[in-house]
Amino acid sequence: MSVLLEFSIFPLDKGVSVSEEVSRVIEMIDSTGIEYQLTAMGTLIETPNITEALAIVEQAAQIIHGAGCQRVYAAIKIDSRPAREHGLQGKIESIQKRLGEVNLNPGVESD
Repeated sequence: MSVLLEFSIFPLDKGVSVSEEVSRVIEMIDSTGIEYQLTAMGTLIETPNITEALAIVEQAAQIIHGAGCQRVYAAIKIDSRPAREHGLQGKIESIQKRLGEVNLNPGVESD
């Protein structure tokens, strides 16, 4: 089974820039070893089941509250498919088979 979960989460009481709090969440996601993709507007994760995906979101909220934030906003989208594995990469590859290479990270240079 593959569960893709896209979410954005951030404090509402820390001003215009919230990259410090969001960076803490990304560090936590990275430390879990799950596959993820950071985007400009949120983060995609892939887990074997919904329980694990929602646990990541819960941990993210705890991290932001733990940083002294009194109010946290989160938006979540879930794509659950029992017969799929490696959905995060597979969905991209499916489009690339039809179109060829696509711009996955506009404006971002990697080493």
